[in-house]
Amino acid sequence: SGLGSYLDEDMFTGGVMSRRCIAWLIDIVLLGVLMTVLWLLLFAFGLATFGLGFGAFGILPFVPFLYHFLSLLSTGSATPGQRIMGLTVRRDFDLGPPGAIQALISVLAYFATLMATGVLFAVALFTRRSRTLHDLASGLVMVRTDAMRSLTGGGQGWNS
Repeated sequence: SGLGSYLDEDMFTGGVMSRRCIAWLIDIVLLGVLMTVLWLLLFAFGLATFGLGFGAFGILPFVPFLYHFLSLLSTGSATPGQRIMGLTVRRDFDLGPPGAIQALISVLAYFATLMATGVLFAVALFTRRSRTLHDLASGLVMVRTDAMRSLTGGGQGWNS
């Protein structure tokens, strides 16, 4: 499935699925470390305030959401695990970085998929460019950063 004479689609999305799975595992470990450190800090804060600060534990459920949302809005448009694996998230239409609404939709749909046992991630095995449901819902696509670096202006676009 070519993109005309300008872009080689496989250059952008080839091998993304396996890299994405490893990136997910890296992010799980990083989130685990982050959550553990935050838990310990909040526990110490709770003890230091004679129990008054234990209410701050209420922020912990929002940490994974913020981790993903802020990562998509960062300059790399990717979580730390995705960056390590040479991936970035882009708009499917023109390969630009995702906007705040797209990032929000993507993260909400991602967590909805996780809550549905994660089996729905298998959709990526059957979609063009290996897109998951949260990619499709938000209009985003996961691509290789090395392909993005080779991208130059002019010529036909991504969806030509």
